[in-house]
Amino acid sequence: MIGNLLKGKKGIIFGALNESSIAWKVAERAVEEGAQIVLSNTPMALRLGETEALAKKLNSIVIPADATEIDDLDALIKKSMEYLGGKFDFILHSIGMSPNVRKGRHYSDLDYGFLEKTLDVSAVSFHKVIQTARKNDALNEWGSILALSYVAAQRTFYGYNDMADAKALLESIARSFGYIYGREKNVRINTISQSPTPTTAGQGVKGFDHLMDYSERMSPLGNATADDCADYCIVMFSDLTRKVTMQNLFHDGGFSSMGMSLRAIEQYNKSFEYDKEHPFD
Repeated sequence: MIGNLLKGKKGIIFGALNESSIAWKVAERAVEEGAQIVLSNTPMALRLGETEALAKKLNSIVIPADATEIDDLDALIKKSMEYLGGKFDFILHSIGMSPNVRKGRHYSDLDYGFLEKTLDVSAVSFHKVIQTARKNDALNEWGSILALSYVAAQRTFYGYNDMADAKALLESIARSFGYIYGREKNVRINTISQSPTPTTAGQGVKGFDHLMDYSERMSPLGNATADDCADYCIVMFSDLTRKVTMQNLFHDGGFSSMGMSLRAIEQYNKSFEYDKEHPFD
């Protein structure tokens, strides 16, 4: 699917680390659809990742910025406007990290310093990005701001830990700022609740492989891939979705609407049959 959905549009994409990143796929698709972009990530992520190679491939630039630091974001927005020739049209926030998950801390025994970091990086940074863009009047009317979320914001998933709290806050920020920016500038703000996707960050969640398998079996359409998500983001950046705002949009093959699938019932029944046949195991 290559056309001109984003012809003439410009934007900033946060979080493209390597080819497994959703942000990486979105950047590629945005340029394919005619957009001009700026890539941004933390200085450490830029050292560890391959963002510079992506920028070269897409004839773009990389501007380092820590999305938790207002001064960094202010410099990023101003430099992006210089490079892009003025205001731009879209932002992708694809940022998430939990020190508690990385350190294996159980949700009932969180390190609260780590929790503050989780919330700042994974959610409050979204508010900081939007606030800084608004103060610089950086977005054109009918612009589109997206962040990536997960269904754990609404439901409990073992092992997702304090990232679930961060995603719930992320979605709340989209609604609250969506009202303000929408009334002022017709800028729309949404979150996309994506299927579990094997990104660098996602694979740090305990039991991630089992989570992917479970959602694949439960979803009538199967898991949405990173490429699928990129396509959805492009549509949300385009003029086709001008009146969609303040929404958490599930992009998960139907998983979020499922209760119990036939396949899950059959597997559940098999477990009982096994128990009957092996009562002392």
